[in-house]
Amino acid sequence: MLILLPPSEGKTRPPAGPTLNTDSLHFPELAAARKEVLAALMEASAAPDAHAVLGVGASLAEEVRRNTVLESEPCAPAHRIYSGVLYDALGYTTLTPAQQDSAEKAVVVISALWGAIGFGDAIPAYRLSMGTSLPGCGRLAAFWKAALADPLGRHAEGRLVVDCRSSTYAAAWQPPQQDTAAVNVFQIRNGERKVVSHFAKHTRGELARHLLTRSGTAPSSAEELRDAAAEKWEAELVPPAGRKPYQLNLILPEDH
Repeated sequence: MLILLPPSEGKTRPPAGPTLNTDSLHFPELAAARKEVLAALMEASAAPDAHAVLGVGASLAEEVRRNTVLESEPCAPAHRIYSGVLYDALGYTTLTPAQQDSAEKAVVVISALWGAIGFGDAIPAYRLSMGTSLPGCGRLAAFWKAALADPLGRHAEGRLVVDCRSSTYAAAWQPPQQDTAAVNVFQIRNGERKVVSHFAKHTRGELARHLLTRSGTAPSSAEELRDAAAEKWEAELVPPAGRKPYQLNLILPEDH
């Protein structure tokens, strides 16, 4: 099983830690692309129009400034750097050591800066979205699409891909259609299904946690994934159609 997560928009800067060693990150085939994006981000963040290029407001000035010195910033495992609704729901620190080991083997985070990283990879806190167009690199989803195809394709071979990414990050790599289930979250409101972004993030984090902590073997097919999800939620599985993979729909009750 391979669980794909998006990064959190906000990052938690560690008070101390080693500096960046890109050679230690998973998927070493991405080294050249990572260095290209890192250099472009550092340069763009030092420019007068940095906030406009990065699509952030004045309140994030300190994060933009830190982008210019990422090579000397303290690093920590990705599961500590990424914070927010999804990662709080996953709750890495409350997993048992064996479950944490499973998480580090199963989880891959798709990143605008790093392309793809393992859950335990040491990175600094940074500010960059996949929807950004960086001078010299262009739109990052398109930039990474070519670079990620081979290494992630090999990594996913023979595994069920549980895709918990948002659409922005999903654009950077399309896993094998027949071996992938994209996770959607709906809530019943006034008798109708509604898409709920906040609850979607939280529920995807809860699903990742459930898959890492439940007893028994990990699901190896979309049908087994649906059955595992049905242990906690109302769940339905929609077969692949067009270019879409399986869709795992989790439906939250009206009073959630």
